[in-house]
Amino acid sequence: MCSYHRVRWDTQKDDDAATLPGLGMRGLVRSVRTPEFAGITFHEVIARSALNKVPAASAMPFRWTVNPFRGCTHACVYCFARPTHEYLDLDAGRDFETQVVVKTNVVDVLRSEVARPSWDRETVALGTNTDPYQRAEGRYAFMPGIIRVLVEARTPLSILTKGTLLRRDLSLLAEASEHVPVGIGVSVAVGDEALQQALEPGTPTPRARLDLIRAVREAGLPCGVMVAPVLPWLTDGRDELDALLAQLAEAGATGVTVLPLHLRGPVKPLFLDWLATHRPDLVARYRSLYGDGAYAPREYVRWLDERVRPLVRKHRLGRGGGHRFTSDGPDQEGAYPRGSMPRTSTPRPQAGHQPTAPPILQPALF
Repeated sequence: MCSYHRVRWDTQKDDDAATLPGLGMRGLVRSVRTPEFAGITFHEVIARSALNKVPAASAMPFRWTVNPFRGCTHACVYCFARPTHEYLDLDAGRDFETQVVVKTNVVDVLRSEVARPSWDRETVALGTNTDPYQRAEGRYAFMPGIIRVLVEARTPLSILTKGTLLRRDLSLLAEASEHVPVGIGVSVAVGDEALQQALEPGTPTPRARLDLIRAVREAGLPCGVMVAPVLPWLTDGRDELDALLAQLAEAGATGVTVLPLHLRGPVKPLFLDWLATHRPDLVARYRSLYGDGAYAPREYVRWLDERVRPLVRKHRLGRGGGHRFTSDGPDQEGAYPRGSMPRTSTPRPQAGHQPTAPPILQPALF
């Protein structure tokens, strides 16, 4: 049996009447609000599992993920994980940002799962859905336990984050890398701080994330960077991309991946609403570009690729540095940057496709 350790909160409030839609109260211990996180409710649950298995058909370079939280206070307007909140009968908009599910026993459950004789010590990815280093991690402190459990089980791990709280665990991760392969990825989508704060109001500034990349590298760890998503007519200018890539190279990034914006399901109307407020001149252009689909058209992807290729090479972040391409052009889903995945990770080829250098696809919704 997994034990449950109640997290202590200062000036906390239990909402006894709270229910967690979609879960039928199964596993819900309590719902907590605190002045430190104004407007946010944390639904603390007892999870039955910690490891999530990636579907066999996926070409991801990992088969297992762990997500301590569902929902994210980063509140990125474009976040591809927003639709997953609808599985809980919560909405992909404000609920995703303010109704956060917390798996309070995630460390204990993970320890039990990786102790099974059947565990093959395959790579476990963290940060594939919501950010494990969002602000709430400062209170719940799951990640040190998760890292230790995986290292004890001799399991390679990767972390993808926007959160500068990662700094807290760098010495632990450096020690972990002496025993298992470790990949670190940082997401930096926007270099302009005013635009970044409007798009990602709950995240650290670009400058803070550049400092984080430096700290990761100074700790002796690799650090790939996701320049994602690139926003048409907002962040896809040559000068803007050149300046951002120069900053990433100077900070010591081991590789970059540049991906265009995609707008799945409810994310599209949310993003269009944001545009209507902040850049109404672009609403019609986005509607024309994306049409009824979630992805930018192939022509735009190729145009962006042609713009990015010489820049990543200029800053020595290109071939051999993490910005990877399939043999017949840039993959619509992009690639993980070098350093963000453990070296032991190898993607499973998709049926009917035999690439000469298998691409590492972008994070999936697991």
